[in-house]
Amino acid sequence: MPCLNSLHVAHTFEELVNLQRAADQAHARVEQLRDEYGPPTQDGGWTDEQTAAYDTAWRAWRDLARDVQAAVTEYAREQGTARNQAEADVKTAARHAPTD
Repeated sequence: MPCLNSLHVAHTFEELVNLQRAADQAHARVEQLRDEYGPPTQDGGWTDEQTAAYDTAWRAWRDLARDVQAAVTEYAREQGTARNQAEADVKTAARHAPTD
């Protein structure tokens, strides 16, 4: 498959949905850590381990979100559809359980 700046670009709708799900899971992990650790500015702050775990989770989410955005843009271009509609379709499919 072609690459965009060394990024593997998803070419099927299913691949985009899976990539969006991965980004959503990474975001959920960031939210979980925020809830668990509390504000970093609280008395005592975060430990070095907490800071490292949060930073790692945040970077993973940021990178996955960037990748899905680039992949949706390329997919929309290849399909000749509006980018915002492609993104909405991907998010809707990713956030609803598949029916068998």
